[in-house]
Amino acid sequence: MSRYSEPVNDEFSLLRETADELGLEIPVPTVRRIDTTVEGHQVSALAWGASSPRAVFLHVGGQNAHTWDSVLLTLGIPALAIDLPGHGHSSWRADSDYSPAPNAQAITPVVEELAPQVELVVGMSLGGLTAIRLAATVPNLVPRAVIVDVTPESPNRAAELERQARGTVALIEGPHDFADLADLAEIIDLTHAAAPHRSLTSIRRGVIHNTRRRADGRWEWRYDRLREAPRAQPLWDDLRAATAPMTLVRGGRSAFTSDEDVVRFRDRGAHTDVLTIDGAGHSVQSDAPRELASLIAHVLGQS
Repeated sequence: MSRYSEPVNDEFSLLRETADELGLEIPVPTVRRIDTTVEGHQVSALAWGASSPRAVFLHVGGQNAHTWDSVLLTLGIPALAIDLPGHGHSSWRADSDYSPAPNAQAITPVVEELAPQVELVVGMSLGGLTAIRLAATVPNLVPRAVIVDVTPESPNRAAELERQARGTVALIEGPHDFADLADLAEIIDLTHAAAPHRSLTSIRRGVIHNTRRRADGRWEWRYDRLREAPRAQPLWDDLRAATAPMTLVRGGRSAFTSDEDVVRFRDRGAHTDVLTIDGAGHSVQSDAPRELASLIAHVLGQS
């Protein structure tokens, strides 16, 4: 069983450990948490650097803005990583509707206020679908987009996969709260079993960022449960309506995007590139952060 110590009080104290593990001999950048109230709900975000963000990052369902720490440390640009509604430090919705449409509506004023000069939106899985919706409805906020291992059909593909093929995503279906830290140590071990190529220290950091202690003393995940998968056709319509250049990044070991879906993605009617990162699963940002950061830097150079 893994060791699991009491989570640190300062969420940014783990950035040095992350940079060292990546072999980055750099000063840890300034990162601030900024909370914005949108229609009575809190949307929380991490602002990287002191300048206006060049890129906005949207995470996968069941994760939070810290999933981008390795990518952003490697990338070294001012950026905004948002906790989607129902995740991280953002408010949970009473209806548990965390589909792309309400997500995009909730983050629109946040991006407008905190990233007015945004050049690129990067979204992974649920975050990628949210980026597609944002590009269709508020195109000025999405000049370019990097969509990581997701198409509008991916939720249906995921439902068809065996548990093992879903990797760490399957852990969302497990228990939501835990009696003590020992239970969380078991979660670390289960995660490592699902992603043996990742270090135990990186998995431990992810669990620290994605759990919290309740008033009754039990531990729980920092995300609400999604009640149903996003419907595919409205998102295909959004994809065709979006005019921003897009780069679709596939994980070489992932089954969340099919060749058929990629062909349909390319037919959207606007400039589209499709790239594959060999050796990465669905969570490309965790499996291959350096490679993904290099790709994002290349896309930013085109803006």
